[in-house]
This record gives sequence, structure tokens and C-alpha cells, in this order.
Amino acid sequence: MIVTLIVICEAGFWVLLAAGLSLRYLARKPRAGAAVLLLEPVLELVLLIATAVDLRGGATADWKHGLAAVYIGYSAGLGHATLTWVDQRFAHRFAGGPPPVKPPRYGAARTVHEWKVAGQWVLAATVALALLQAAVWYVGGSGDTSSLRAWQGKMLLVIGINLVIALSYTIWPRRARN
Repeated sequence: MIVTLIVICEAGFWVLLAAGLSLRYLARKPRAGAAVLLLEPVLELVLLIATAVDLRGGATADWKHGLAAVYIGYSAGLGHATLTWVDQRFAHRFAGGPPPVKPPRYGAARTVHEWKVAGQWVLAATVALALLQAAVWYVGGSGDTSSLRAWQGKMLLVIGINLVIALSYTIWPRRARN
């Protein structure tokens, strides 16, 4: 059930995104488009509640519950960036908007960009870590939480990798070729 709900939430995200941007740019109804886009967090709330109900109902905490936490974390940390990325391309393609903004390629600007991206991933992983820990506490000592703990290790790895990437741009900034 949880995996199906994750797939539904992901499909729902893209449906709401397409509907919201279509209303904003094609129908020229920016308020209605914004209202549709603001419905997106409801999907994560439904997933969170369904996961909690599943665990409370006696389900063994496994990879599916961890994946739900990671999905919600990704949406929290990178959902806005994803929406902005798609919005720029949609506006350019269908509404005569300016070309999408490309990330800087060199120097300090690139370093700042990499730290911003790392921050988004750290936020996503931190939200997932918090949800996973809440699930561990929710299940309590009577249940097996090893799968949730394994997901926590993966989220710490995500944080570490992103910090190393951003730090590498700080220590060895990319330079323009002459």
C-alpha cells in the first residue's frame, strides 16, 4: 500500500505541477495556478498520515516506510527547486518567458551555487532523518526498526556526499578555460 501511495504522490506531484503551470501561463490565471500548486504539500501529508496509520496498525517497519520518509524529505528540501526549474522552462516554452537561468559555470558564483544545492540536499536528508527517527520512536522498542535505521545511514551518506562536493568547489574552484 505504501509503495502504491508513493507512486500516486509522485504522479500527483507532476499532475498538479502541469495543471498549476497550465493555469498560470496558458489560461492566464496565475492565482488559480498558484492555488493548484499549493495543493502539492497535501500529497506529502496524506503519505505521512498513511505511513503512520500503517505502522500503528501493526505493519513491520520496512524499506517502504523508510522510502516514504525519504520521499517526503526530498519534497521538502528539493520540491521548490524542482518547481522553479520546471516553471522557468514552461514559461519559456509556452508563455514567451526568458530562457531558463543556467547555473554559473566558474569561480565563486559556481561555488555559491554548489553550496546552495548542497543545502537543499542537506535539508531533504535532515527532514528524512527526522521522520525516520520519529518512526523509530513511533514503533517503539517492541518492533524491528533496522530498516529505518538503514535509511538513516543512507541519509547521512547523502549529506556527506553533498558536503564533499560543495567543499571541493570551495577548495578547487572551477576556472574558465583560456
